Amino acid sequence: MTTLVQRSIDSPLGVLRLIGSDAGLRAVLWPDEREGRVRFEEAPKDGEHPILERAARQIDEYIAGTRTDFDILLDPVGTDFQRSVWIGLQKIPFGETKSYGDLAADLERPGAARAVGAATGRNPISIIIPCHRLVGASGSLTGFAGGIESKRWLLDHESNHLF
Repeated sequence: MTTLVQRSIDSPLGVLRLIGSDAGLRAVLWPDEREGRVRFEEAPKDGEHPILERAARQIDEYIAGTRTDFDILLDPVGTDFQRSVWIGLQKIPFGETKSYGDLAADLERPGAARAVGAATGRNPISIIIPCHRLVGASGSLTGFAGGIESKRWLLDHESNHLF
């Protein structure tokens, strides 16, 4: 069984909870995280871990506007389809958005926009796997685990820090 370690960090979006394993970062969770959205095989324990230290530092740099991408080992748990969506999300450049349908087409699943939305809703590593960059077909801000205001903050933050 994998041992999970957690720590909390302050951010303009509230207190974020980082969960790590020896394989990488397992989750970045929101202050008002919906119970069961991200599941763990065991309860994470408070503690120190190099993965969590690195993630905390890089999130701080992102928020400060000095980092546009992340260099952290990731250890998300999900189905093969969910993982493919999460990999696709990481390919959306800083400061840009894409629709659910566009990402489905990129994954060669053009009719799977709703499935992409469902997989995005289960993204366990918010901010670092940038699900906030996914918008509705009309460009509207749609559901987001951290709330629409957090999504708007992240998108505005990125548009204000384009290099």
